[in-house]
Order: sequence, then structure tokens, then C-alpha cells
Amino acid sequence: MSTSLTPSEPRTDPPARHARRPTRPRVRPLAGSTHVVLIGWSLVVTLPLLWAVISSLKTADEIFTSPWSVPDKPQFDNYARAWNEASIGQYFLNSLIVVTSAVVLVMLLGSMTAYVLARYPFRGSQVIYYLFVAGMAFPVFLALIPLFFVVKGMGLLNTDLGLILVYAAYSLPFTVFFMTAFFRTLPSELAEAAVIDGCGHFRVFFQIMLPLATPGLIGVGIFNFLGLWNQYLLPLALNQDPDNYVLAQGLAMLAINQGYSSDWGALFAGLSIAMLPVIMVYVIFHRRIQSGITAGAVK
Repeated sequence: MSTSLTPSEPRTDPPARHARRPTRPRVRPLAGSTHVVLIGWSLVVTLPLLWAVISSLKTADEIFTSPWSVPDKPQFDNYARAWNEASIGQYFLNSLIVVTSAVVLVMLLGSMTAYVLARYPFRGSQVIYYLFVAGMAFPVFLALIPLFFVVKGMGLLNTDLGLILVYAAYSLPFTVFFMTAFFRTLPSELAEAAVIDGCGHFRVFFQIMLPLATPGLIGVGIFNFLGLWNQYLLPLALNQDPDNYVLAQGLAMLAINQGYSSDWGALFAGLSIAMLPVIMVYVIFHRRIQSGITAGAVK
């Protein structure tokens, strides 16, 4: 006989197991404190820059009487006086020519040197590599006197070409150190396949390996640009011609002249003009720095 349940008999199901509640991810206190420190550091860096830009749109009286307020009427003529009367425009152009030329030169020479050291080991290659690394730790002010006489002996004192060559030599150790490590991460199979197909070493480097190294080139190029743009000690020793002053020298002269004339608005306008290229370079290329080797692997 079948023992089927009748409608009057209640059906008893087995007790359901208690479902486990999803556990929330534990918040690490170290991560929270890191965010607080980074936010604080961002405010420390950003607020002075913002204050300088706001002060560049004020009159001298407003800068002293209400330094933290927004200007009632923006004084854009401060930028005109800084650009024309204080010759910031000429200094800006000099810096742009010198720094851009030096960055292009050092990226070309540094990437070629780093590629050879990373891909073609030979006797003494490690010694050369560590000499470049040691050059990063050499203080530049110890080389000012020898540099002065070398540049003077070459007839390049107080010239843009002299500064370009010195800037390139100054940035070469860091570029070789950075790019050597980057080239070692790139796949060597592509270069070997290109050699089998008949490519020479120059074609392999310029058409295959150098495009793969674009993220590294952009990263080290930005670091070199920022460092050379803010360089003051080298042009102070090697460039004494006021017509060839770079922006750092021009800002120092502007601070002296405008301080005596109490034209603080033009002084802050000159500072804002000097900050503009640095901010633009960071805003445009900061994602390329973060992408790094991943972007190179995708290419």
C-alpha cells in the first residue's frame, strides 16, 4: 500500500539550514590613515598654488589687506606687466627652447645607451651602468667650477647651446638608469624575429623597441622636464647674459625688482606663468605615467 499524504495531513519539510550572512570586507586602518595623509598632503601642495594664482589677480593693497579673499575686480593687467615690462615672456621662451631641446637630446642618447646596456651585454657593461648610477648621487654643485671652465673653453658660455648640453649631461644618469630597467622588461622575441626577417640593429631599435618603450619615455621625459624647468643653479653659473636668462633667473630678477617697486601683483603673475607649463604637463600625461609597463605590453 502506498502511504500518500492526504490533504488533511500537514506536510513536514526538513528544517532549512541557516544561510550564512555575507561578511563585509574588513577595512584596514592603515589604508584609511594613508588616505588621510594623502589628502592632507594634497591640500598642503594645492592651497599655496591656488593662493598664488588668486593673488596674481589682485592689486598690491588687496594682497596685504585681504590676502585670503577673492579679488573684487580681477587685475589681468598684472600678467601684461609681468610678460612685457618684466620680460617674463622672453625668459619663458628661452626656458622652453633650452629645456625642450635638452629633453629631446637626453631622451635620444639615454634610450640608445640604455638599450645597449640592457640588450647587448659585453665586458665592462656593468661597470658603465654603475658609473651612470653613481652619477645620480653626485652633487651638481661640486661640478660647477669644472663645468664653468669646460663650457668656457668650448666657447659656449652664456649661450643656449651650452645650457642644452649641460642639461642633457645632467639628466643622462637618471635616464639611463630608468630606461635600462624598462628595456629589460620588454619581450626580446620581437627583436629576434625582426633580426631573422632581415632588420638591422638600428631598425630594430627605432621601429620596434623604441615604440614599445613609449610609456617609459613619457615617464622619464616628464621627470626630466620638471627637473630642468625648475633648474636654477646651473644657469646661474653658466649663463650670465640677461638676454639669455631662463625663467628661474628671470623670476629671481623679477622678485628683486618688483619687491623694490612694491608691484606684488606682477610678481605673483610671473610665478603663475612659471607654474603653468608644469601643471599642464602633469594634467596631460599623468595617466600615461600610471599606465607604465601595462601600456607598453598592450602596444
